[in-house]
Amino acid sequence: MPDRPEVTAVEIARLAGVGRAAVSNWRRRHPDFPRPVGGTDSSPAFALAEVESWLRAQGKIAELPLLERVWRLVETLRDPAGHPAVPLVRAGTLLLLHHRAPERWTALADQPDTRLATGLPRALADTARAVLGPDGAAGLRQPGLLGSTELDLARLLAELAAAAGPASAFEQLLTRYAEANTRQLSPTPPEAADLLAAVAGVPATVLDPATGLGALLLALPSTTDRYGQDADPVTAALAGLRLALHAPAADPLPLPVDLRPGDALRADAYTGHTFDAVLCQPPYNERDWGHDELQFDRRWPGGLVPPRGESELAWVLHCLAHTRPGGLAALLLPPTVAARRAGRRIRAELLRSGALRAVVALPAGAAPPYGVPLHLWVLRAPRPGDDFRQVLMLDAASASPTSAEVAEGGRDKVRWPELRRTVLDAWRAFDLAAREGLPLPPDRPGQHRTVAAIDLLDDETDLSPARHVPPAAPLGGAAGLSHLSGRLTELLAGLADPGALLPEPVGEAGAGGGGAGGVGGGGAVVTLGELVRSGLLEVHSSGAGAPSRPAGTDPAGTPVLTDQDLLAGSVPGAVLDRSAAGADALPLTRPGDVLVPALGGATARVVGPDGPPAGAALGRQLHLLRPDPAALDPDFLAGHLRSTAAARRAASHASTTTRLDIRRVELPRLPITEQRRIGAAFARLAAFDATLQRAAVLGRTLTQAVTDALAAGTAEPPQAP
Repeated sequence: MPDRPEVTAVEIARLAGVGRAAVSNWRRRHPDFPRPVGGTDSSPAFALAEVESWLRAQGKIAELPLLERVWRLVETLRDPAGHPAVPLVRAGTLLLLHHRAPERWTALADQPDTRLATGLPRALADTARAVLGPDGAAGLRQPGLLGSTELDLARLLAELAAAAGPASAFEQLLTRYAEANTRQLSPTPPEAADLLAAVAGVPATVLDPATGLGALLLALPSTTDRYGQDADPVTAALAGLRLALHAPAADPLPLPVDLRPGDALRADAYTGHTFDAVLCQPPYNERDWGHDELQFDRRWPGGLVPPRGESELAWVLHCLAHTRPGGLAALLLPPTVAARRAGRRIRAELLRSGALRAVVALPAGAAPPYGVPLHLWVLRAPRPGDDFRQVLMLDAASASPTSAEVAEGGRDKVRWPELRRTVLDAWRAFDLAAREGLPLPPDRPGQHRTVAAIDLLDDETDLSPARHVPPAAPLGGAAGLSHLSGRLTELLAGLADPGALLPEPVGEAGAGGGGAGGVGGGGAVVTLGELVRSGLLEVHSSGAGAPSRPAGTDPAGTPVLTDQDLLAGSVPGAVLDRSAAGADALPLTRPGDVLVPALGGATARVVGPDGPPAGAALGRQLHLLRPDPAALDPDFLAGHLRSTAAARRAASHASTTTRLDIRRVELPRLPITEQRRIGAAFARLAAFDATLQRAAVLGRTLTQAVTDALAAGTAEPPQAP
């Protein structure tokens, strides 16, 4: 383990907001570039302090953000042979000290390193025992003596905790860890966790047998008795710290939190215990979940063992076994669980017993894996004498939108306020009727339907809501179709005459490939890097992007524009998370700025009324170019960035992904008046292209609506000519 932080070429590129090829070029062209201090010939490592100093001297980076410095130290403490998250447990324990016993840090902060190295571990151990109890503190496995790097980390974490708060600081570190370990860790997003917690109501005791980072338990009030289990002891420790850091400092100690390590299916830590509610997003597609050794387990009703390929149904039965009679279990499951033939006997048993109460189809992007439209299963453990046998089928994935433009699926595109309202209104009305013996709420075509369990018991026992919820009426009826047709006609009529967009011939002088505004005709050119050095252009690269959360959580928040938003010309689906450290210092877009995606090419849009919004923060993989309008016309700049020549000359093709090295882009040296003349032509072309895209989207919507109306028999085909 190195004594001081080291970084690879990839990490240097991330710090500077450039591609890896740029770092390789710096190493070749600059003899003063820092020498490797470790690693291998193919993947050398460099001293972070030397790299920072060189980047600042070259004007390629400002002061390294505090979070980045903390993360580098966390990475330095990682043992290559150990669990990658162990340093995060140490960081979380330090932040817990700032949350619960800040006076102890104050007393130790000015001590010399020799005293701090022994006194700080004692303070951390005392605080952990007081907050989490002896068993919870033992799971943190803190060292009794801290080294110099750990002391550096403690001091930086004190700054981060003061700037962002201990809980927010830990969330930022967990986010970095989850982003770097997406294959091993896919935390449930807070919006999905809040939805499951709302479905559960106000339980006094809750279990999550696949806790992960504790997102589902975190969605519940801190006064709830929260229990959990995770197969990874380090992940369980992180979840415990997360719950402790989010609990108000005034909550009595120890906290009502009990998280235990172990595989919940093979080594159930809560055998014989039942809870008011069980919430879970279990691991999916596990072949080795314990099928052979659990043949005679008491959790399987009537000895009905889940098939080897149905690990998700094993988790359903496990959760149901830990739910008290009348209590609720809610699980996020892949849609295939509702239909696979291998699981039909288990599904049939859940229907016959009356345990399964609702299956909700969620839109893609609600929870990982984000490309899959997951299902939410809601169950109630049967009470003796309860003969209710009805199931709510709710298709929230295709709930009728409020406009003709149907939002695309995706993590940032889920309309959470609407989705939450749709699910909770339908579930609460159904559940109240079931518990109180009231009339069931009426069905709503296109959204939900109540189905008798006996009607679902067939050869397939397919519980997919899409198969049982009747389609909604065609969009808007005749009046709606007429409105869509009128809007499409207006768009098409507003398109410029393509002939008016054609350029004039440049004559023999331009035969070499460059006219008045061309780069390839031998005229004088200037690179964007040279314009930056002369002060005529600012370049801001977003890298991983501003900290964000879905737009539905704060409709009035600062929008965060991503590269995908820019490419699609869509409204940003996220807002700035101002609780993150440094969020208030991020650059926001202004009218006249030019935005370019870092990956790919041929896209550049000017911020303004017909382009991306002003006042937005930069999401992932974006370049913001801010020209001096007296010397460089924004539309002229954007037009050249959209050209094929710019993409070919300035792009890196070192891998299958094309990355634009923005500083290598060349522009012809032209007077500002000539730039504006050519820029106006570029702007007209951009407007033409944007109108074509909007017309294409509206045309597809109209075509689908008419198709649905004809298929449903609510519209007559037009008379043949």
